[in-house]
Amino acid sequence: MASALNSKKTLIFGASSGIGAAVARRFGALGADVIVHYNSNKAGAEQVVRDIKANGGKARLLAGDVSSPEVADRLVKVAADALGRLDIVINNAGTMFGRTAIAKATDEQYRNVIDLNVGGVFFACRRAAAILQEQKSGTIINTTSVAARTGGGDGAGLYGSAKGFVSTITRVLAKELAPFGVRVNAVAPGVIETDFHRKNSTPEQLAAAVKGIPLGRLGTADDCVGAFEFLADETMSGYITGQVIEVNGGQLMP
Repeated sequence: MASALNSKKTLIFGASSGIGAAVARRFGALGADVIVHYNSNKAGAEQVVRDIKANGGKARLLAGDVSSPEVADRLVKVAADALGRLDIVINNAGTMFGRTAIAKATDEQYRNVIDLNVGGVFFACRRAAAILQEQKSGTIINTTSVAARTGGGDGAGLYGSAKGFVSTITRVLAKELAPFGVRVNAVAPGVIETDFHRKNSTPEQLAAAVKGIPLGRLGTADDCVGAFEFLADETMSGYITGQVIEVNGGQLMP
């Protein structure tokens, strides 16, 4: 039986590595027409596109810095024009920009974290919401974090605070767009073994995290894919909106 995601026009921000790349590959394998977005990791994004095409799927590249309102607006419009419509928009671009206590955070760290993790989601959602509202169909899936509920681990409070915004704007958009037949949800990964934590966490921090995870291991990017697929597939989640699915091995049980 064909997948419900077959031929769905899909834009995935932050898809050159980690969770975004894993989701792009899976959606491509299910027949979605995927736009793989990247900012600086061109080689990674190109590999994702090659992998999708090698598996018989459709994929193309889109580059730009979503922390810029003008760029984010343009990227969503370009994607919609290239695909002919937008069925699925996944906002996965984001990072921590290093760990620091709030009292020691610099203005630059604040701007970097907020501009990308808050601004990137807001700017992309603003344009996507207008397009999906006019279409009267589609779904938005945002990537938040377990840190949005816990405040984050050592020095991750600024990042966790930004992800708190992502979780909240997901609910706001779900209410605003529901009358137009558009669903908005989010996935909140826990401690996932990707470049994100290789850059921002020490081996000691990761080992300590494992001790607090009932399943006894760090997550993988592939562990997160099913939640995105579920939320994108209206045959499985057509009556679900405004929700945040936690994928954290039991680290947090809200």
